[in-house]
Amino acid sequence: MKTNLVTREGYLQLQQEHDHLWNVKRPEVTKIVSWAASLGDRSENADYQYNKRLLRQIDRRVRYLRKRIPDLKIIDYSSVQDGKVFFGAWVEIENEQGDIKKFRIVGPDEIYDRKDYISIDSPMARALIKKQVDDDFAVMTPQGKKEWYINSIDYQKNIS
Repeated sequence: MKTNLVTREGYLQLQQEHDHLWNVKRPEVTKIVSWAASLGDRSENADYQYNKRLLRQIDRRVRYLRKRIPDLKIIDYSSVQDGKVFFGAWVEIENEQGDIKKFRIVGPDEIYDRKDYISIDSPMARALIKKQVDDDFAVMTPQGKKEWYINSIDYQKNIS
């Protein structure tokens, strides 16, 4: 089960993705499918087969977004969050070997195509919640327990 939380930016991106797929991409692909179908034998028509598959993928994603977007709860920055890790925080952590990671804790629908975002549902995010700068924390990984130290916490504050 996914958490139904999302940042305002993530919510807007999901809406833009839906609108682009429905109003731009789908009509383009539909036009290609219609053209390819008019050429005759569909069983050997690569344009038809490829774009028909693409149309199914677009429709599947649009259905998902239409079902998911109304259920999402937008979480905006609040000054109460300052000094501790909560949803939407940019966190820099370090381990004993000196490895440094910086990422933002966001909703599960926002992490795709982003290497610097982690889901609130991830073990790392769960271990970080309510921690402060200079706190140590442990995360269970497939390789065992890993110890980390929090260097900094920041929030994106000027969202319009």
